[in-house]
Amino acid sequence: MHPNQFSANSPGSCRKTLEGYFAYTPEPLPPDIPLDWKLIGLISEADQALGELSGAGQLLPNPHLLIQPYLRREAILSSRIEDTHADMEQLALFEEEDDEDDPVPDVREVANYVWALGYGLHRLAKLPISTRLIKELHEILLKDVRGGESVKTPGEFRRSQNWIGPKGCTLAGATFVPPPHHEIDQCLGDLENFIHGDHPEPALVKAALIHYQFEVIHPFLDGNGRIGRLLITLYLCQQRCLSQPLLYLSGFFDETRDDYYRLLLAVSQKGAWRDWVEYFLRGVRLQAQRACLDTQKILERYEYYQGKLKEGKRVPQEAARILAHIFANPFISIARHSKRVGVSYQLAQRAVEFWIENGLLKEATGKRRNRLFIAREVLKIMDSPSLPINVNEPPSA
Repeated sequence: MHPNQFSANSPGSCRKTLEGYFAYTPEPLPPDIPLDWKLIGLISEADQALGELSGAGQLLPNPHLLIQPYLRREAILSSRIEDTHADMEQLALFEEEDDEDDPVPDVREVANYVWALGYGLHRLAKLPISTRLIKELHEILLKDVRGGESVKTPGEFRRSQNWIGPKGCTLAGATFVPPPHHEIDQCLGDLENFIHGDHPEPALVKAALIHYQFEVIHPFLDGNGRIGRLLITLYLCQQRCLSQPLLYLSGFFDETRDDYYRLLLAVSQKGAWRDWVEYFLRGVRLQAQRACLDTQKILERYEYYQGKLKEGKRVPQEAARILAHIFANPFISIARHSKRVGVSYQLAQRAVEFWIENGLLKEATGKRRNRLFIAREVLKIMDSPSLPINVNEPPSA
């Protein structure tokens, strides 16, 4: 990275450090982004799609039917951007399986993302988005992961320089070098002031600006991308743009990964705020539309199986609670369920057998003991988006 890569419109400064390398420090938000009818129209479309999703969330008879599956999908896709890979089946299985053995390391890391996001959504009731909350989320994200305690310092801002670039590159060959560590507190303090300040920008535009700024500051040695994407959902929930946490942009970012990184860098180098905001708004619009369709599909199947409870004879008393569990996690262990809710093994077993007879569950392990059962129909809905990206509308300028 070199100052000649940054134009006069760059919203920050690329300066040489005492150690001899160049690092970039962003200016405080907000930037000046002129409005025109095209941008206003895109803001309106994204806001309308988000409003429809929020309305659908209010109609959910049981919000956990969708929240937990969406947390998993976000965790999987956000982690995939960082080349950490686990699929929906592995993650759901890890959450349900009563196994003391360590999981595949990638699965552990993705599961930590689920826990961090769930923790953050719960914590917002008492603690707004702040450097304190960000540190708490990071500590959960890197708990018990490879090199987490000794190298990645969970819950602590970095005390050394990091950089962004091709795998294996050195600081000298980095694509981007964020602010020196001694500037992090000031940069994040400015960002926190913007988050809670009285600014006229629409919430969706502010979310785009906040995500960019956090990624540029890059305050941790690891996990910055995942924490930055997690903050998008937390911010929109804090601003009450969403009635339930059903919007996640990592799927869009993963599908358009080259644009995602290119546009973030273009803001720093050229002040290309407009391109980044338009891209972000298109992502919101698409992901909100996808989530509305997914909500409809899951509710239709849930209501179908609810009908089985009403029409069936001798329905086991635990069948309804197991149905709710399956639509939150399509794996179920009889032993773990009976322990989790405080019912006998026999009651849980009869309910599982009821759902096997009605075509919802199948045994997944082939074992005689410690068996797990899966609802593959539900897993399939959770694991795939409803709408493709419109190839006729490029995600960026």
